[in-house]
Amino acid sequence: MKDTTTDTAASFTSFGLHPDLLSSILAAGYTTPTPIQAQALPVVMQGRDVMGAAQTGTGKTAAFSLPILHRLMPFATTSASPARHPVRALILTPTRELADQVGESVKLYCKNTPLRSAIVFGGVDINAQRDELRRGCEILIATPGRLLDHIEQKNVSLAQVGILVLDEADRMLDMGFLPDLDRIVRQLPAQRQSLLFSATFSPEIRKLGNNFLNNPVSIEVAARNATADTVKQIAFSAEGDEKRLAVMHIVRSKKLSQVIVFTNTKAGASRLARQLEREGLKAESIHGDKSQLERMKVLEAFKKDQVEVLVATDVAARGLDVAGVPCVINYDLPFNAEDYVHRIGRTGRAGASGEAIALVSSSDMHLWADIQKLTGKNTELQRLNLPSTPSRTPSRQRDNSRRTHKPQDEIFYKPYQPVASTAPKTQPAPRHNGNVGASQGKKRSVGILLGGGYY
Repeated sequence: MKDTTTDTAASFTSFGLHPDLLSSILAAGYTTPTPIQAQALPVVMQGRDVMGAAQTGTGKTAAFSLPILHRLMPFATTSASPARHPVRALILTPTRELADQVGESVKLYCKNTPLRSAIVFGGVDINAQRDELRRGCEILIATPGRLLDHIEQKNVSLAQVGILVLDEADRMLDMGFLPDLDRIVRQLPAQRQSLLFSATFSPEIRKLGNNFLNNPVSIEVAARNATADTVKQIAFSAEGDEKRLAVMHIVRSKKLSQVIVFTNTKAGASRLARQLEREGLKAESIHGDKSQLERMKVLEAFKKDQVEVLVATDVAARGLDVAGVPCVINYDLPFNAEDYVHRIGRTGRAGASGEAIALVSSSDMHLWADIQKLTGKNTELQRLNLPSTPSRTPSRQRDNSRRTHKPQDEIFYKPYQPVASTAPKTQPAPRHNGNVGASQGKKRSVGILLGGGYY
């Protein structure tokens, strides 16, 4: 086997990073910089403002955190005094999960240095965060709302922040954080370096960059709304409860130990996870109604292969970084086509191959058309041949469910052909919207989801 140590050291040494950071990079198993890293590192190290766009899974976190840590090394000290460890770099993220993952990466990169980092987000005890902040840290990773809580309680000062990062800035705008961002930026020194990273360069993002950045260098390593070439995209026709049967069939026939299934609603995610669990799959749901501790526990179990199927709303679409997820299934097509790009970005990360499967009902065709138009893909809609009598796995056999499937359960791909209705014209077949559990002949109450209700 080829020794990659020399290649790794040579590739990253060319940037002039601090030796203590290089040792951390080698220990983390880095080989060569990704395109966004190769372009952003030298510019950020020069102190320039940057507006960077790259699709998910391309190494954006290292692209801004490594040069930031390099610039902070002159301030590194082993002093125990909190006054010697003021916040010098502020990294804002839209979600708790992304804040936690960015924080873990920063901690990994600076483990051989005296630099301190801290993470603050909502949903957990604020007092423990207060105590950590008062001990001092040079790098603070935060969600906007919880950071404002700490500012109001005077737990942290941003008077010495020299570097600001807005990560997943498009997501922050989608979630309505612009007023919070304005309040936070007013707490920062006017003379600072500002970095904005986003999956897309929409007109709104460019406007945000003009407001917060000073003559930024624009770095774009992927076409707008492009999907990774490493992700194979497949679409199947599925109506109503066929979607649930399709998920079971795909997981078992492909012997998947990790798959993320996206739904549009919190109730739908919980319901589907319960149904899959009853059918013998190890399934859990993650959405906005779960506490932060519950969500972190589920994610940890998923990363350890203790959960086969993670059913998620778009709360997990961006920022969720689980290495080696082989497949993502869109059980519900997203209402916003751009969310499709972020969802399938959970697989095929960092050069690995992945598969994205969309389950498309007749009522989803307009959403599917929007997705294909946005991504520039013309993915053929196929029919998924399900087993004629799907069997239910007894609870005592759940651990062996993926090993006992029969050869005839394999997936067969055929071009989709519309099936003519055989119902009499005087009694047209009832239409439905694909919701699991819809019953015929009964009145159903209709709920209205407002604002961020899908998260």
